[in-house]
Order: sequence, then C-alpha cells, then structure tokens
Amino acid sequence: MQKLIKHILGNIKDSLRDLLPIFVVIAVFQLLILQQPIPNIGDLLFGFVMVVIGLALFIYGLEIGLFPIGESMAHEFARKGSLFWLLTFAFALGFGTTVAEPALIAVANEAAQVAINGGMIENSDAARLEYASGLRFTVALSVGFAILVGVIRIIKGWPVQYLIIGGYAGVVVLTWFAPAEIIGIAYDSGGVTTSTITVPLVTALGVGLASSLKGRNPMIDGFGLIAFASLSPMMFVMVYGMIVT
Repeated sequence: MQKLIKHILGNIKDSLRDLLPIFVVIAVFQLLILQQPIPNIGDLLFGFVMVVIGLALFIYGLEIGLFPIGESMAHEFARKGSLFWLLTFAFALGFGTTVAEPALIAVANEAAQVAINGGMIENSDAARLEYASGLRFTVALSVGFAILVGVIRIIKGWPVQYLIIGGYAGVVVLTWFAPAEIIGIAYDSGGVTTSTITVPLVTALGVGLASSLKGRNPMIDGFGLIAFASLSPMMFVMVYGMIVT
C-alpha cells in the first residue's frame, strides 16, 4: 500500500510539472497581455488540481492495466501462432476503441450540423443521426483496417516509411477528387482517432508483437501503428464524402 501511494504521489508530481506551464501561460496572457483578472479563479484552481490528480491516476492505470494487457495478448497470439485471430483482434481493437471515442462523437455531430446548414443533407434528426453515425463508423472501420495492416507489416517486416509515404500519396490524390466540404473533416478525423485508450493499447500491441517474433526489433518494428491509425481515416472519410454527397 505504501509503495502504491508513493508511486501515485510521484505521478502527481510529474503531472503537476507537465501541466504547470499551461497554467503559467494562461495567467501571463490574462494578466499581462489582456490585463484582466482571471475569472472564477477558485473554480480554475480546483479544476487544475482535479486535472493533475486525474492525469496521475490515468497514467498509473495505463502502467498497471492497459500496457500489460496489450503486450500479454500480443505475446499469447504470437505464441499460439494464430494469424487469423491475431488479425481479428487487431481489427476489433482499432474499431472498438475508436467508435466510442468522445472526440470523434463530438466532431461527427458537429459535422452533421454543418452539413445541414450547408444544405448537404436535409434538416431532420434522422438525417443528422445517419450522417454522424456514418462518419463515426467510417472512421472506426478505417482505424480497424489500419491496425490490421500495421500488424501485417510487423509480421512481414515491411519498412514503415514506404507504407506511410504511399498512404499520404493516396491522401493527396483523394484530396483532388473529394468534395471541398469533407476535406477538412477528413483531415481532422485523423487526429481525433488517437485517443487516450487507443494509443496505449495499440502501442502495447505493436511492441509486444514485435518482441514476440523472432527477427523483429521492438524499436524498429514495434512502433508505427498509431501513424496508420491517423492516416487511414483521412482517406476513408474523403471516400465517404464522395459517396454520400
């Protein structure tokens, strides 16, 4: 118990150190540039303390939960030699962690409202829900596909740079053909997929798998899955935009 408390207090100290510059920047611009008192200073300080504690607990949860389970499952799949179930797990992991991502839900709902205002879809709750859900599931499918491709890359030992260059070349080509209204949404979709759950689980999966395979270097082959998860939604969403508009 004492070791647990010491570890959490250490995480709190690290979180405070990391978040303190943000608080300093806000205070400097509010007091010196805008020359106005900080509004609701009590609520702001309370929220800052809660964020520090929450971040410390979240990091501790990653260390004892998500990272170990991701690595252990990768080791088990590699030991059993079941390629089908490994790829199925990789796809399901990418899809499941993305479809429930709050940032993606918010962006999809906002995109649906903008589409209504722009006359792209009819002004009804059903149309709004269909457009937002379609966008969410498109992004989730793209991330599932990206993690699957990334796992195949680790198994085969393909250089990550060639796949990344080819992917971004595809993004550039699709940008010429996609509707202008969907391009910005597609680019933003690549960012909202890298959530607080997806990143540690997928990273642990890649590192664990590369560590389990003979001839694979975890530093060279274990990383890169997150890049695929950020890249593929841009292409999928632009294709989605060309289909629905």
